[in-house]
Amino acid sequence: MRDEPRSGCPINGSVEALGDRWSLIVLRDVIFGGRRHFRDLLANSMEGIASNILSSRLKALVAKGLLTHEEAGRGRRGTYSLTEAGIQTVPIMVALGSWGLRHLPTTPALAIRARLLEEGGPPLWEDLMDELREAHLGVPRPDPGRPRASQLLQEAYERVVAEGHPDGPVRSVDSGLRR
Repeated sequence: MRDEPRSGCPINGSVEALGDRWSLIVLRDVIFGGRRHFRDLLANSMEGIASNILSSRLKALVAKGLLTHEEAGRGRRGTYSLTEAGIQTVPIMVALGSWGLRHLPTTPALAIRARLLEEGGPPLWEDLMDELREAHLGVPRPDPGRPRASQLLQEAYERVVAEGHPDGPVRSVDSGLRR
């Protein structure tokens, strides 16, 4: 893996850090799925990531400063946590989801989160990022009385599934933002 980007262009540097599809999918699953352990990321991958690819991408995301990895003792699971840089990919994920809604075929249950984040705009993204900071960095949410963005997203998903729009096997997309 290259340490320095090929040029000083910020788009190039971002693409080099985030550009392969698996890195973005792993970040998506940590951010929106609350998956923080290797086995959980592997077993619950909708796209079917291979274990060697997952291992490689997790190492790369740690090396790029988007995740940290807390080693666990024998017989225990290591935990991956988002860094501030990883948390700040939320607006990028929203932009990708918004673009996908407009230009690609989607399914109702998997599109609802992207639709709500697009409609909620920066205030909703900030609420979600505050939740992620609390769960991953231990920084208390500035307004703990506000409704949780993750709860809004989960309830919307469950409503769509209950209306008969599942995307295959129904499984919880628990935000995992609670500790």
